[in-house]
Amino acid sequence: MDLIDFIKQNDVDEEKNTLDLTDESNLYKINKFAELLYSKSSGSEELDAIEKLMVKKKNDYSLIAHSSVKVAKSKKYLSEIDKKISVTVLFSVYKEHTRILMKSEHEHGEDFLMRKINQLQNLFDGFKHINWDMLIIDDGCPENSGAIAEKILKKQYPGNNVKVLYLQDAIDKGLEVVNQLKTTDDSRKGGAIEYGMWYATQQKKKNHIIIYTDADLSTHLGQCGLLINSIVKNKMNAAIASRREPESVVLKADTRDIRGKLFIYFWKRMLKRLNYIVDTQCGFKAFRAEIVSEIILNNQEKKFAFDIELLLKTDIIKRKSIEKIPVAWIDSKEASTTTDLQPYLDMLKSVAKMYHRYLPAGAVSHKYAFFIKSLTKEQWDILVENVPEGIQIKSAVHYDIYSEITVEDFKEILKKNLN
Repeated sequence: MDLIDFIKQNDVDEEKNTLDLTDESNLYKINKFAELLYSKSSGSEELDAIEKLMVKKKNDYSLIAHSSVKVAKSKKYLSEIDKKISVTVLFSVYKEHTRILMKSEHEHGEDFLMRKINQLQNLFDGFKHINWDMLIIDDGCPENSGAIAEKILKKQYPGNNVKVLYLQDAIDKGLEVVNQLKTTDDSRKGGAIEYGMWYATQQKKKNHIIIYTDADLSTHLGQCGLLINSIVKNKMNAAIASRREPESVVLKADTRDIRGKLFIYFWKRMLKRLNYIVDTQCGFKAFRAEIVSEIILNNQEKKFAFDIELLLKTDIIKRKSIEKIPVAWIDSKEASTTTDLQPYLDMLKSVAKMYHRYLPAGAVSHKYAFFIKSLTKEQWDILVENVPEGIQIKSAVHYDIYSEITVEDFKEILKKNLN
């Protein structure tokens, strides 16, 4: 029996288009299926071919099957690496005091800390050439999420490779990486992640890869090998998860898509250098530690657009050194603790500043940057409610070449709809 037939025979999940990564039984199914695929496959090339076949008839397979193939391929990539590497995985916590608990302790509990650790153990254990550690950074959480994490680790995890950091400590010490922050209130994820990335670089490890993710369980960390392979084998400086590739597997609420597409259309008009990238906001990215050392200091953005600044600085160091990686991404059921709808207008205003700071002037980009800077919240809301049809019907992957909607068109929309 070949591998695709094995998948068809074992893909018996009745609800093919549903998957909840906060559900222990769903995670068990993925881990079990992935282990079977890993052991039965001859190599990553076979799993690559299987994945391409499944994409052609994506709806014929369950989300569990799609996710399992990615986790199996991730692990197979790691088995084929022939040198020692070190991997640091980090994420920030802010008001995660309920989700970090077990379901038995709180109705919103997801036990995400221990589940992330278990996912990394399942992925890396058995590979003597890979050392891994994890950093959890408290982003000034008023409910002391960091302290709760430390308590959980002390009680449940005997290892010494998982550590909790506090952004406030970095500010108190006057560390250069956070010198733009007066208090933790000035950070919205970005300050904490950048502190964690900087801290990881201080370990001075050889062949060191730094990965950051989100606190929620939307991305199964068994996929880390997909990012690592891009850096080790494909010689890239960074690898970023993308939810907008043909091979991506995504379960996401539709309510944010139009707003997200407008956001992408606008930032692509200003940062044409990054036009080969589409999904800048997926919380699953990997960088060479050497590159992190070059891009982590003196950044202007410490909030939700920090990803874009890191990517832009990486590309400036070496053109097109960032690889997009299709991943399985399942929207966490619980609303984000940072914000349900990302503050896209504030992010775009930050992007406009990045354009002026890092890139040479261009007529179109200049016009868009000044337009974005002038927008009020009321005007942004009007544009969101009246997104031009061309932007709505086009896939965001084509916004690098689709630029028919001009600043003048957006100004006309505002003129017609403002009281």
